[in-house]
Amino acid sequence: MFCLRCLRKLGYAAVLFIISGGNAPAQLSLPNLNTARSVSGQFIVTADRTAPLTAPLPIATNADFVRLDPALLAVSAERIKQALWRELGINLATPWRGKIFLALHPAQSLDEDITIISEHFADGWDYRVALPDVLSRTRFLRAMTSAVLLELANRGAGVRSAEMPAWLTDGLSQQLLATGSVEIVLSSPIKTVNGLLESRIVATQRGIDPLAGARRVLRDHPALTFEQLSWPTGAQVSGDDDGVYRASAQLFVNELLKLKRGPAHLRAMLQMLPRYYNWQTAFQDAFRADFARPLDVEKWWALQVVNFMAHSPGPTWTPAVSREKLDQILSVAVDFRTASNALPAHAEVSLQAVVRNFDSARQTAIFQTKLRDLELAQFRLVRPLAVLAAGYCAAIADYLGEGHKARSSFHFGRQSTTPSKASARDTLQKLDALDARRRTIESAIKPDVWRP
Repeated sequence: MFCLRCLRKLGYAAVLFIISGGNAPAQLSLPNLNTARSVSGQFIVTADRTAPLTAPLPIATNADFVRLDPALLAVSAERIKQALWRELGINLATPWRGKIFLALHPAQSLDEDITIISEHFADGWDYRVALPDVLSRTRFLRAMTSAVLLELANRGAGVRSAEMPAWLTDGLSQQLLATGSVEIVLSSPIKTVNGLLESRIVATQRGIDPLAGARRVLRDHPALTFEQLSWPTGAQVSGDDDGVYRASAQLFVNELLKLKRGPAHLRAMLQMLPRYYNWQTAFQDAFRADFARPLDVEKWWALQVVNFMAHSPGPTWTPAVSREKLDQILSVAVDFRTASNALPAHAEVSLQAVVRNFDSARQTAIFQTKLRDLELAQFRLVRPLAVLAAGYCAAIADYLGEGHKARSSFHFGRQSTTPSKASARDTLQKLDALDARRRTIESAIKPDVWRP
């Protein structure tokens, strides 16, 4: 993956790509360099002539990987920028500000870092992207998306570069990957036929669903919360989480763009990023008309996930899998210490234990997540357990003071119309009664066989 740490220090990074005065063609007349320039002049590509590109990696002929050369990379970069501008509602005739220098080097492995460095000058910002000449389409689009978004965000910046949220980079790059990577990402030919270089491209288009890939991932994995999207782990950013982070980010960005002024608000957020030390403040300012409080974002996002899965929930789980999934949702993982100097031990507690022992803030965070997971699971649980899950939803929503009607989710039973918050005592009684029903229902479940 490209170096995320660089994005925190972009305004203070050492200048590794030195440009000295004059115009672009003069800058590129350097010995031992292959160079190319995009049609707009914004992207300038260099590659060392002394080291042959397209290193003989076994995966180089895989269609999921691209082989970059200066000429084709210049074209791809321009197309990626135009595709991103269309997503954000930017007029393609809008002039660019900062140059983006793309430095190719022979790939030595399939997981090399892609480094992005922002350089501040008296008249603005330039960017240098150092990348291998063979890499996956996902990593290539992610790096180029990050560079283009930084150029947009830093147009009004002073000496401090913008901090780009990972969900925005991943969400937009996954959108491009799903809708037009074959057309916008050009790869070098991989073989010669009758003296002519030839590449094989297979593309099938029938009413494109850009979220088809995200839908497949989120059928088997719960979508991440807004808080989880805001603070991704290294494994999530690199895609080692089965693609859950990238799928969640794509859906999140897609839903933001559907808001009444979604593209305009995202553009406003980009412009505000250099003014703040964290992107969360810029997001809140830009989307204040849609989300008055941070909690409103979480509630809105939970509803979008439920609605998204309702349209294509996937195949129903078997009775045995339904029982296992419901058991997982209804348990809460905790770490505790038996002594002050002891290592933390892992345990699972019930929802009742959360009501009795956890403070209000932690209860709310846990129950919001459980409520969302239960609502999503209802679409795939076998019917008796789906009805039971709806009952747990009602009990939790009433305890949070939200009620069923406010969440507009899928339920089998009668909806509660009482918005008042249920007491802890009443909630414990409801949960105990639901647990008793669950034991009765689950006692009839044998492996992959349902006995009513």
